[in-house]
Amino acid sequence: MSATSTILTGGCQCGAVRYRLKTPPREVSVCFCRMCQKAAGSYFGAFASSRIGEVEWTRGRPAIFNSSEVAERGFCRDCGTPLTFSYPSLGSFSVSAGSLDDAAAFQPSQAYGVEGRPAWFDEFCRLEGSRTEDDIAPGLPEFRSRQHPDHDT
Repeated sequence: MSATSTILTGGCQCGAVRYRLKTPPREVSVCFCRMCQKAAGSYFGAFASSRIGEVEWTRGRPAIFNSSEVAERGFCRDCGTPLTFSYPSLGSFSVSAGSLDDAAAFQPSQAYGVEGRPAWFDEFCRLEGSRTEDDIAPGLPEFRSRQHPDHDT
């Protein structure tokens, strides 16, 4: 998928909620603020910014948590996947970048909430790594993901 693609889809881990973006994101950003850390269960939240009218829910709809007086976050009530962040009164709307079917299609260009970025974060991408299938312990039953595929079904 490229930034000029006109069909951008995504959804939650279990497949109960699916969406289509009518236009490519205006910006992809990461946010290190404590609220985003807790909402994502990670060191940061990653968001693909759009407008409320540019998303079409094609299966199910996210449940909403009002995380402040001005912001709300959408998530799948079945599997818990964080799906959206919005300032409804401003018409702004973002999907979680990781919920896009091609999560790597758009590189982040902005960081917010940098006061919450861990001091060691610059070293993060230089950690030694291994492939998922290499870390499955011997003796476990055959690994079979229950994750919904990264496309509409």
